[in-house]
Amino acid sequence: MNNIFIKTISLAVFIVIFNASCTSQVNPPVEETAQVIVDADGYSLVWQDLFDGTTLNSVNWTPEVNGNGGGNSELQYYRSENISVGTEPVSGENCLIITAKKESYSGKTCTSGRLTTSNKMSFKHGKIVARIKLPHTANGLWPAFWAMGQDYSSVGWPKCGEIDILEMGNSKGISNGTQEKYFNSWFHWGESWNGGSYPNWGKDYTHTTGIQDDFYLFTLIWDDTSLKTYFGTDDDPLKVNIVTMAIDGDDVAGNAAHYFHKEFFVIFNLAIGGNFTQIWNINSITALNEANNYEAKMYVDYVKVYQKGTSDEEYTGPAITPNAINVLKASRQYEIYPNPVVNNITVVGDDSPSCISVLSLSGTELLRVVDSKQINTENLSSGNYLLKITNSKGVIETHKIVKK
Repeated sequence: MNNIFIKTISLAVFIVIFNASCTSQVNPPVEETAQVIVDADGYSLVWQDLFDGTTLNSVNWTPEVNGNGGGNSELQYYRSENISVGTEPVSGENCLIITAKKESYSGKTCTSGRLTTSNKMSFKHGKIVARIKLPHTANGLWPAFWAMGQDYSSVGWPKCGEIDILEMGNSKGISNGTQEKYFNSWFHWGESWNGGSYPNWGKDYTHTTGIQDDFYLFTLIWDDTSLKTYFGTDDDPLKVNIVTMAIDGDDVAGNAAHYFHKEFFVIFNLAIGGNFTQIWNINSITALNEANNYEAKMYVDYVKVYQKGTSDEEYTGPAITPNAINVLKASRQYEIYPNPVVNNITVVGDDSPSCISVLSLSGTELLRVVDSKQINTENLSSGNYLLKITNSKGVIETHKIVKK
């Protein structure tokens, strides 16, 4: 995020206590596939935050509180009150929520949130992935998912190194009228800032459609030879390789290899205005308007770190334990089959469902049956959907299904 101050698939089962009526609301998630500790590429899960509670986990995160503009002349004051854990209203998934607001506070014209794992979780080499629903950036919002060297406090920026996995809201997207589908990944490093002159490299990407109305995956794969960032979906996590940068050169000052072989910590934030957007007046921030009550929200469903256990990797932070995985697994009540489905889905569980619904991925209810263990999907088009099962006590469980 080019900041000289402090600047990081799986199918799911969802459960929430709800009333016994069959409504179109989906529910907060408990990750079913957290129990699959090793993925197809040989990576093992070493850390995650599923944001499945009601408050931010202070073991993992520290909210920042300041109005220093992030070194980029940003407009917001960062407050802990703008960071919460709760439900994304369309999907019903429990998420980290960062809220940007147009409001006067401590000499600033707007507020927002930024949180970091510094001194709580850091890692060297591996894979990190976050599932994010971005706000409508319009003109002026700057959401980011990124990482900085854990040695920031001792060596400063850019010497600590910076990995911007996702940044959205750049002035180029605004000038091109592609705000909803233009984003970038970028890397920063060097011995000193020198008024803006320092080594940095990356790429921007314009997707074929907007990416601000659903969840998408943003991934970094990092080893002793390269940094690679990806944009993807639940079905295709590594759909697009946004940028690849070699870091296997000589370990000397100035070379990228000197700055990206140490532990980094993770950051999420939602900045407002500043040099990246080329907007410095709150009245030009069109994303915060009367229609949305002068607010915008960034949702993070989860963030996970994986490693292969090779000698070059390092990790400092809370441990993923088998017992924690089993607790998640025990939450599941129903099995469904077949999946993928052609004409009918059957639901099996100890408690017969009071209602079964099929929803689009945006949360629209398409089909519903009451007091039945089957639902007919013959008239659905091919694609991905959510199957919502409500039991007699109003407990909701949602599975992702594929219609052939």
